[in-house]
Amino acid sequence: MAQREDSGSLSGLTEGEAQEFHRIFVSSFIIFTVIAIIAHILAWVWRPWFPGVEGYSAIPADSVSSAQFVVSQLHAFATYI
Repeated sequence: MAQREDSGSLSGLTEGEAQEFHRIFVSSFIIFTVIAIIAHILAWVWRPWFPGVEGYSAIPADSVSSAQFVVSQLHAFATYI
């Protein structure tokens, strides 16, 4: 049985195996990041982290008003910066 020559790789993977692993890792990371961003946006629309001076009682109940409220809060935050 012939021993495989050491290719100098610390992981022990061949070049092709390393590229395949990298491709799967990157695509999985991108999918996870997109799902996390969508979840954070939905959580923000449901209950903003910075409700404003009036507190959470100032948040409207219907979804159209909620979207307008979020946009107005983002605009106020952007002008504050």
